[in-house]
Amino acid sequence: MSTTTLRLVSDADAASFQVVRPRLFGIAYRVLGDATEADDVVQDTWIRWQTTDRSEVRDVPAFLATTTTRLAINVIQSARARHERPVGPQLVEAIDLGTDPSHDVEQREALELALRTLLERLSPIERAAYLLREAFEYPYRKIAAVLELSEVNARQLVTRARRRLSGEPCRLVGAAEQERLVDVFVAAAQGGDVATLERLLAADAAERVAA
Repeated sequence: MSTTTLRLVSDADAASFQVVRPRLFGIAYRVLGDATEADDVVQDTWIRWQTTDRSEVRDVPAFLATTTTRLAINVIQSARARHERPVGPQLVEAIDLGTDPSHDVEQREALELALRTLLERLSPIERAAYLLREAFEYPYRKIAAVLELSEVNARQLVTRARRRLSGEPCRLVGAAEQERLVDVFVAAAQGGDVATLERLLAADAAERVAA
């Protein structure tokens, strides 16, 4: 039996949610790329808002934005979402140069959560192959050249990475490591500096192999 209970929502609490609802939809849509799923996530956020001790929430818009982002990332990580579409392209779609700069914080948070999943669940060489293939659509021969392995091995790494994303986290990730990958990924997605991303991924992979 669920222990979740709905709390009485005051008119002020309901109004606070409605004010930021369009922003929440925008966050969910940028992460998921699907309006129906974005609507579902916003509705789930509303339910969470009803079960939250709102007296403990200092910044309502920030709390709701964070909740929406995490719920959207959970959808991507669900078995159904993993089967229907890869995580990688969603990472690129989260960095939209045409959006209002006021959404930068939400975009970066969504990206950080997604990349953290890759850091926690994939080995460096799996992560390198997966990101280059799924986020930047590299052909396997180019992945093989970057990582100095065979094309067959490149294919196997991407396939294995897709499987492992459905599992549990296998290691803890430090803030500095996550921030470094996010910064380089954003530079590649926004400015086209994929060469720096290639060098970072290849160096990480080579270092772990050597160790």
